[in-house]
Amino acid sequence: MSLEPKLRAPEAIEAESFRIIENELGPHSFSPREFAIVRRVIHATADFEFAKKLVFHPEAISRGLEAIRSGCDFVVDVAMIQAGVSKPAIAAFGEGRVLSFITDDDVIAEAKREGITRAIASMRKAARAAPGAVYAIGNAPTALFEAVRLIESGEMRPAVVIGVPVGFVSAVESKDALIASGHPHIAARGRKGGTPVAVSILNALLALAKIA
Repeated sequence: MSLEPKLRAPEAIEAESFRIIENELGPHSFSPREFAIVRRVIHATADFEFAKKLVFHPEAISRGLEAIRSGCDFVVDVAMIQAGVSKPAIAAFGEGRVLSFITDDDVIAEAKREGITRAIASMRKAARAAPGAVYAIGNAPTALFEAVRLIESGEMRPAVVIGVPVGFVSAVESKDALIASGHPHIAARGRKGGTPVAVSILNALLALAKIA
């Protein structure tokens, strides 16, 4: 069976996917910008449950877009997220970098010396190296817990934190801590999350940033 000609183009496939998502999801209470993010997460995961799990701080999107348009850096917890973020989209706003410190030699050494996870040590380095960045944590709950601690102590000043770590140990609690902190955030309640969710939220923000 051959595909219809219009469904051979990537843009057409995405548009048709978005149409299906909108039809199946039906009425919702998201703002247009929030829905653009929710829709892209569902597109990346084929999981409509994210329409119930995604939580938006009232200032999260505006703070994120302001930072992106100013050419901010992006801090992520793992290289998989780093690889998935659209570099051409970032380059349109300046010289922003997508930074992951978890495999840096000094981070590995600090983690071993202090008896902490590399994820925790990477957040401590990020706080020093990338003030004002957009943070996206999709895999390591300990990274998110440490980011919240650093924010509350005044040592970290991110524009917005995307907190969507996946897993069974501390994933739920770390996201609850982010939400309770009151810092601008986009989070996914519960166990679900991961690299595809973090990447889709970042790329959705980048797409929104292009809109005047």
